[in-house]
Amino acid sequence: MLRSRTHTVLRAPSCARSWTRSSYTRMLATTTAYHPQNMVEKIAQRYAVDLPPNHTVRSGDFVTIRPEHILTHDNTGAVMSKFKSIGAAQFKDPRQPVFALDHDVQNKTEKNLNKYASIEAFAAENKVDFYPAGRGIGHQVMVEEGYAFPGTLTVASDSHSNMYGGIGALGTPIVRTDAAAIWATGQTWWQVPPVVKVELKNKLAPGVTGKDVIITLCSVFNKDEVLNTAIEFTGEGVKHLGIEDRLAIANMTTEWGALAGVFPIDRVTRDYYQKRIQVLDRTRFTNKNIAPVPAGQEFVHPRINKKTVEKALQNEVVADKGAFYSKHLTLDLATVSPFISGPNSVKVAQSVQDLKGVKINKAYLVSCVNSRASDLRQAAAVVKGKKIAEGVEFYVAAASSEVQAEVEQTGDWQALMDAGAIALPAGCGPCVGLGTGLLKDGEIGISATNRNFKGRMGSPNALAYLASPAVVAASAITGKIVSPTSMDDAVPAPATSLVVLSGQKSEDVSEASDETIANFPAQMSGELLFCHADNLNTDGIYPGKYTYQDDIGPETMRKVVMENYDTAFASIVKPSDILIGGFNFGTGSSREQAATALLSAGVKLLIAGSFSETFKRNSINNGLLLMESPELVRDLVQARGREKLTDRTGWQATVSLASGKVQVSHGAEQKVYRVGGLGKSIQELWVAGGLEGWVKEQIRQ
Repeated sequence: MLRSRTHTVLRAPSCARSWTRSSYTRMLATTTAYHPQNMVEKIAQRYAVDLPPNHTVRSGDFVTIRPEHILTHDNTGAVMSKFKSIGAAQFKDPRQPVFALDHDVQNKTEKNLNKYASIEAFAAENKVDFYPAGRGIGHQVMVEEGYAFPGTLTVASDSHSNMYGGIGALGTPIVRTDAAAIWATGQTWWQVPPVVKVELKNKLAPGVTGKDVIITLCSVFNKDEVLNTAIEFTGEGVKHLGIEDRLAIANMTTEWGALAGVFPIDRVTRDYYQKRIQVLDRTRFTNKNIAPVPAGQEFVHPRINKKTVEKALQNEVVADKGAFYSKHLTLDLATVSPFISGPNSVKVAQSVQDLKGVKINKAYLVSCVNSRASDLRQAAAVVKGKKIAEGVEFYVAAASSEVQAEVEQTGDWQALMDAGAIALPAGCGPCVGLGTGLLKDGEIGISATNRNFKGRMGSPNALAYLASPAVVAASAITGKIVSPTSMDDAVPAPATSLVVLSGQKSEDVSEASDETIANFPAQMSGELLFCHADNLNTDGIYPGKYTYQDDIGPETMRKVVMENYDTAFASIVKPSDILIGGFNFGTGSSREQAATALLSAGVKLLIAGSFSETFKRNSINNGLLLMESPELVRDLVQARGREKLTDRTGWQATVSLASGKVQVSHGAEQKVYRVGGLGKSIQELWVAGGLEGWVKEQIRQ
C-alpha cells in the first residue's frame, strides 16, 4: 500500500470567509471591496454576469455564469428532451454548445443509430457544431478544436470536464438540466468552490508519467482533502510537465474529488498552441464545422489562431499575491514512481513491486485520460517486436481520429496491432462499460483509464486496476502486472505535505430562517433508512448500463436503483423514509439519473455526511432535498454498525426544513441535530419542480 511522508500543519486563516446561501440567479446583494483573487476566482469573474458594481468574486459566491462553451455527448438526446419539454423555441447562442458522440460508438443497433442520427439532425437544424461517432472523445475534441482554451470557462455535461484545466482553462461539470438551461438562456448557476493550491516540486524521473502523479495524489490524500474544491497546480515542477501529462492529471482530479483542476498558462502552453495552429491548418478539411476558405485566402481557425493565442498569453490569468487558498498541498515529483490504483478503488495504490505477479485477463489503453499520442507511443515502445501474452486481451482506442492518424503515421499504431492488440474506435467504450471487451466474473483487468469502480468496466465480480500506459502494455505482454523497466525492491515513499486552515472567519453569514414559501413543506418526518457506505458512487446508485437508454421511465428506475450497491434496496425502501448516506455520497460520474432514480423510489429527503458536488447539483436541479449532518451519520455508524448495506434502523426523525433542525428519537433516547437549513432559493426550485420548471418560468417572463 502506498504510504507517504506527509507533513500536516494547521494554520489560522488570513482572509477566509464562511459560505453563504443566496439566490441561484443572483448571489450576493451587496458590493464588496476588492481582494486578491486566485486563478479560479479570476476566471469565474470573467464569466459571471449581472454582478453588483465593484463586486469581486470569491470562493463561496453563488454566481450566474455564461460559459464560453458547453459540451454534451451521447446524453445530448436526453438534453434535447429536456430542452423541448421546457418550451424553449431556440438556442440562446448556437455557437455556445458542442455535440460530440463518443460513449456508445460501438453500438450499431438500429435504435442507437437512429438516436445518433436524430442528434446530428438537431445540430444541423440549430446550426450547432457537431462531431460524429469516430471523431473522438468529446473532451479531447474540445481541446483539439479550441472550445476549451486558456483562460476560459468551459463546462460539459460530463464529470471529466476537469481535463480542460490542463491547458489553463477552468473546466467544470454541469448536469443535463443545466445543459438545457444553458441552451435556452445561455447561462446557469455555479457556486465558486474553495480553492486548493497543489505545489509540485522538482521533476519526474524518466519513465514516470502524469498518470503516476495523479494516482499518487489520489491515494496519498485519500481522506477527502480536496473534495468539492477547485485545484490550482503551481510550483517549479509544473514547467517540467508537458501538456499531455497536464491533461491526464487535470482529468483525474475528478476522481480525486475536485470540481476543477487548473494548470498555469506558461511557455509550455504557448509551445503547444503554436504547434496546434500548424496541425489545424492540415486537418481543417476534415472538419465540417469549419467553412471552406476561398482560394488564395489565408485560413484562420475560428478559435485557435495567432491572434487568439497571443491574446490569451498577453492576458495571462495569474493568481494575485496574497490570494487565499483553503489548503496548500505539496508533492515532490522526484519521489513519485509507477504506482497502481486498486483493485476497484482510486483511493488505494500499491507499487508495481507489491503487485508483481498478479495475473491479468484483460488490459486497456482507452479513455480521455490516457489515449493521446504520447500514451500510445509509450505503449508501442514497450510491445514493439513482442506479442500479447496468451489468454490476455489488450484493447486499444485512440482519444480521437486525429490522434490515431498521428500514431499511424509514426508506425506506433501498427506496432500495437502487430503485437496483437485489439483496435476499438475512438471513443469511451469499455471505460464506461459499453461495447466489446468488458470484464467478466472473476476476471482481472489493468487499465489506463480513469475509473476502476466496482462493476464499471463489466462484472461487479471482477477486479480492475489503474496504471500508466507503459505499465498496462508491459502487463499485457507478460500476462501479469509488471513494470516495463527493472525496479529496485525498495520503492521510495512520495514526499508530500499538507497545510490546512484551523477555522474560518465569519463574514456575510446568512442565518437560516424558519420561513417557507407557499407550497413548500415546513417539515418532513419518517424512519431513517441507513446506507452507510462512504464514497458511494453514481454507478452504485444507478448502473452505467442503463444510463444511455433514454426510454427508461420512473417505474424501471425504481426497480434498479442502488442495484450495484445493494440489490435488495428497491424492495426495502419506502416513500415515507428519510434516506441517510455516508460521506461523499454520489461521487463519480455526472449522470443525472442517480438523483432521479432515488426520487422514483419515493425518496424526498436525503441526509448524508457530505455529498459529491455534482450529485448535489443534480439533486437540487431535480427537486431532491439534501442536507448534511456528519454527526448523525457517525452516531448511526456507532450505534448500528456497517453489517447491513441497507439498514431499516427504527429511528424516527422530524426535520424542520427551513431552520435545519433534525429531531431524532429511538427508543427512549432523543437528540437534536443542527444542519444547514433550506433557504428560499432551494424552496423556489423545489416548488417549481426543479431547475427545468424554473427555466420555464423564466422563458414565460
